[in-house]
Amino acid sequence: MRVVFLGGLGEIGRNCACIEVDGRILVLDCGIMFPDPDMPGVDLVLPDFSYLHEHAERVDAVVLTHGHEDHTGGLAFLLRDLSVPIYGSQLSVSLASSRIREAGLLERTELIAVSDGERRRIGPCEVEFIPVTHSVPHSYALAFHTPQGVILHSGDFKLDLQPVDGRRTDLARFGALAEGPGIRLLLCDSTNAEEPGFTPSESTVGETLRQLFEARPGRRILVACFASHLHRVQQIVDAAVANGRRVAFLGRSMLQNVELSRSLGILRIDDEAIVDIDRVAGLEPGQVCVISTGSQGEPMSALSLMATGENKRMQIEPDDVVVISAHPIPGNEWSVGRVIDQLHRRGAEVIHSGKAPVHVSGHARQGELRTLLSVTTPAAFVPVHGEYRHMAHNAELAVSMGVPRDQVLLCEDGDAVVLDEDGLRRDGSVPAGYLYVDGNVGDVGHGVLRDRRMLADEGVVMVVANVDLHSTQVVGSPRVITRGWVHAPEAEDLLEEAASVVAETLAKTMADGARDVEVLGRALRRALGAFVSDRTRRRPLIIPVVLAV
Repeated sequence: MRVVFLGGLGEIGRNCACIEVDGRILVLDCGIMFPDPDMPGVDLVLPDFSYLHEHAERVDAVVLTHGHEDHTGGLAFLLRDLSVPIYGSQLSVSLASSRIREAGLLERTELIAVSDGERRRIGPCEVEFIPVTHSVPHSYALAFHTPQGVILHSGDFKLDLQPVDGRRTDLARFGALAEGPGIRLLLCDSTNAEEPGFTPSESTVGETLRQLFEARPGRRILVACFASHLHRVQQIVDAAVANGRRVAFLGRSMLQNVELSRSLGILRIDDEAIVDIDRVAGLEPGQVCVISTGSQGEPMSALSLMATGENKRMQIEPDDVVVISAHPIPGNEWSVGRVIDQLHRRGAEVIHSGKAPVHVSGHARQGELRTLLSVTTPAAFVPVHGEYRHMAHNAELAVSMGVPRDQVLLCEDGDAVVLDEDGLRRDGSVPAGYLYVDGNVGDVGHGVLRDRRMLADEGVVMVVANVDLHSTQVVGSPRVITRGWVHAPEAEDLLEEAASVVAETLAKTMADGARDVEVLGRALRRALGAFVSDRTRRRPLIIPVVLAV
């Protein structure tokens, strides 16, 4: 059997891999990554699906570990070219279906819900869905029963002994697999592999929230968290109701997820405890709690719009209390910090994970990773899900727990590994670059991204010149228009000098025999680029426009 990694190794997000048995392919998760600051204009980053497109006839299904966007958000893009069924928990496939429906692609797939502990024949092998605890309910580890033995993918997990819903990671089943057929290969979550000890229980956040609510009677409280973190939402509701408050929900994804999870029985909220967001202004501050999206400082999220005074449904008032019940995803620190600063400017008290334990991770730390390795005793190990340093630490943990060093492979996106009678070994690579999404456009291309970076860093200079090719004369004065290079009203002398360089270059080039506007444009770009670089030590994008009259 073969595993091909298309994303999620060496980064946070884009989780996607292929499990290949007897020439057939199961796609394991299909997620997105949020763009870095050096990706201007990019909304989402996807895995490169070219390998799947090339082998579309061999793809049997997609199996999901859980419902987070970094594991399901790319499905709507994959289904544009592949028509395959999708397996996962009822919550996972329901969360995924909303984006697929928005893209108008529901007819290209069948969403198949599975239950805890279920073992199904899917394509080339049997897949077992083993319960694990994570920050979204009904998450799974996946055991692939193949001719080469059991391949276990941990999914995103932690060992929470007091989960909000009582659904613990099924270590007993992991142990049974290890003692029975044995686990040939473990693919393991690496996100918190640098962190010693054990991740605190999600239930500890509930106690912190209760204390915060009790200490602030008479003040309006707003709590921001991930819309998919339904256990957190449940604990916020419980703390609010216990202190005599009603709850209102703000943000499209929050409203959708609350409605969905209530229908599935995951969220338990009495109708009397809910108030419409438009009626909040008519209630006393101490009678309400608003649960909102925007914990990552997303520009158009409900919390960000409130911080800037642009939210039409609710305004932040002095003496409001805002709790950000999430930790910034790597890369979002600046955005979250900006929102916190703006909330303070509006007079709100802001409580975040740096001030109080209002958030805990959904990923295992070193103690839990060692426990999993001790229970599963895998013959081979590949760390997944995390930045490179996270995976490197996880690999060393595996070696320290007895996995042979030559059977611990540290892989990156695009790598493929083979498991056969001789053990685990590398097996080449496949395309696994970034696919950038701008609006509804997939793959804006590296060239477009490079131009955007250049525009952001250096600006643009456009020059428009009219020429008479018959008389070889420059007609009128060339116009130099700039954005982001120099501020035109303050640099008139420099722009006039640039126009003179343009006129002289055109006259000389035509005198040398050039009669083609493209040749004149290239000469113009070279001359103006040299002038700009010499005078300002900048290299803006030069756009010459030569018009023959």
